[in-house]
Amino acid sequence: MTEQRKYKVLFLCTHNSARSILAEAALNEVAGDRFVGYSAGSHPGTGPNPFALDLLRAQGISTDGLRSKSWDEFAEDGAPQIDFIFTVCDDAAGEVCPIWPGRPAKAHWGVPDPSTFEGTDEGKRRAFLHAFVQMRKRIELFVNLPLEKLDRMAVQQEMQNIGTSLREKGE
Repeated sequence: MTEQRKYKVLFLCTHNSARSILAEAALNEVAGDRFVGYSAGSHPGTGPNPFALDLLRAQGISTDGLRSKSWDEFAEDGAPQIDFIFTVCDDAAGEVCPIWPGRPAKAHWGVPDPSTFEGTDEGKRRAFLHAFVQMRKRIELFVNLPLEKLDRMAVQQEMQNIGTSLREKGE
């Protein structure tokens, strides 16, 4: 019996401290048998946002190994060859990205930044939960695409459709 290939997915955001971290952890939790999630930022912060880590732990999702890192790590020799890239913030989507080896399929899944919420800690927790739920819905749709049956262009279109359709619904 041959082992099924695991697709490598990179989630990008500016600081790699909230949305991309949530997406990386959610993908590895939801479909770690078929996918490996990574995250990075164009201008990484000092570490994952504590509210993101608290939320993941409350959901029973491991935070081991999560750290803020530069997207340059994934363009270097010896880096994992990424199959799919999702930008999860509008700023990162508009930036000039590194040249990714292997021509990964790319899409934008914009999600409001929960770390910019101003208010009580309870309000911040709700903002992080809302971002997490949005990300997880997209991920669940993505991992159920028949990737083996679609050509590259069809996969890329489906990836984009997931982000667009849920955004239009406010999800």
